[in-house]
Amino acid sequence: MNNDDLQRWVEQISEVYFQRPFVHKAVFNPRLSATGGRYFTGTHNIEISLKQYEAYGKDEVESIIKHELCHYHLHLTGKGYRHRDQDFRLLLAQVGGSRYCQALPSRQQKARERKHRYLLRCTQCSAEYLRKRRMDTAKFVCGSCKGRLELFVLE
Repeated sequence: MNNDDLQRWVEQISEVYFQRPFVHKAVFNPRLSATGGRYFTGTHNIEISLKQYEAYGKDEVESIIKHELCHYHLHLTGKGYRHRDQDFRLLLAQVGGSRYCQALPSRQQKARERKHRYLLRCTQCSAEYLRKRRMDTAKFVCGSCKGRLELFVLE
């Protein structure tokens, strides 16, 4: 599938599910990996992840297109187009779009391989918390007893 096919597909989904035309550009972006698609409020264009299409096929990408078209049509009509807005959530449920896309297999593998690098230990109750990311112990306390935390680097 190329960008011309995608453009026609997005226009067709827009007409069928939203009863409104899609008059801007839709293209595949081969660099998108953490997200399924993007809607640009400035240009009103849509980018769809080529990696999602290759990994999961038409059904998954169709739900991503519906998601991005919800942003598109709500933004153009002046309604709440952000993820947190009620208008967006209602329209997304009506058209059957997905709220989140599936993680790509390569990203899932990286997440499994990542080890815990930090250990937080409470100075009062000795509770331990494993963390992948470093955190500022001055801003947080123990979840059990509200004691002070100590940070240890593993490896």
